Amino acid sequence: MHYKLALIGFGNVARSLARLLIRKQGLLEEQGITFSFTGIATGRHGFAANPDGLDIQKALELVESGQSINPLSDSRFPTPDSLSVIKHSSANVMFENSPVNTQTGQPALDHIRAALNLGMHAITANKGPVVHGYRELTALAKSKGRRFGFESAVLGGAPVFSVFREAFPLAELASIKGIFNATTNVILTLMENGEAYDDAVKYAQSIGLAETDPTNDVDGWDAAIKVAALVTVLMDTPMTPQEVNPTGIRGITPEMIAKAKAEGKRYKLVCSAEKVGDKVSASVAPQLVDSTSPLYGMMNSSTGITFRTDVILDYSITLSEKPGMKGGPEETAYGLFADFVNAVK
Repeated sequence: MHYKLALIGFGNVARSLARLLIRKQGLLEEQGITFSFTGIATGRHGFAANPDGLDIQKALELVESGQSINPLSDSRFPTPDSLSVIKHSSANVMFENSPVNTQTGQPALDHIRAALNLGMHAITANKGPVVHGYRELTALAKSKGRRFGFESAVLGGAPVFSVFREAFPLAELASIKGIFNATTNVILTLMENGEAYDDAVKYAQSIGLAETDPTNDVDGWDAAIKVAALVTVLMDTPMTPQEVNPTGIRGITPEMIAKAKAEGKRYKLVCSAEKVGDKVSASVAPQLVDSTSPLYGMMNSSTGITFRTDVILDYSITLSEKPGMKGGPEETAYGLFADFVNAVK
């Protein structure tokens, strides 16, 4: 079957997804899946839609050279904005990758609502709509016979949500614990190796892990919204990042790092949530861990999570940094790709 795809947000992750789909085109065809790109919305490089198909290679070239994609649209495309792209694309699948809004989940919420109401599968790496609209969007998708997919929202391409929901039927999740933010882990690793905080942040920005404004990472909000997403979905308890109330790593000094190192310990930005009865407590804060902790060996951009359930005490998923790889858009793009394949097969 042929699927028309709309990309709302065309940053590093969405462009990596486009390239991954092209690379996997032959394997998809063997599964009876073909595709074309019919809509693209960007934050700074314009909007394009054509139900008959867009030149994706040209779109990649234009955006990566700082030019507008508007000329790729067909003449019937109305006043361009993201919702117009969704409507005019006639897509079967919409990938939502606009910037995360930790406070409200917008505009991603409206994008996903619009796509589902038009009969599209809606797939996102955006944590905002998971936290602020999970029950509503899941119910809407079910009513339309479509999927609301968000595997990439936590730990990129690692199958965190699907592993727990599919491999642990009727297990009760008691707690989660882990390192969910690669940027802060890189910064703390570099500080342990003697780098100043500001230099470590600049390095994380230079390799594409940290944004120009690293606030969401270093102040713990990115980690907090991931905790909130996991609690909302897997513990069936709605939670916002404000309720997690994170503490970031700005207060960690070189002296604290050195003292911890001398004691055989190191600082990690630890994410955790625990459910007792109907109540869930969650936190994101720097903690000292020693060599007995599974978090101790997670260095650089490595991330991971440990589930504790009523039937299996500890089950862990770890994304370890590989030489020459810093994690990031390619891994997240694979999670989107996996959601697409699972939705349409």
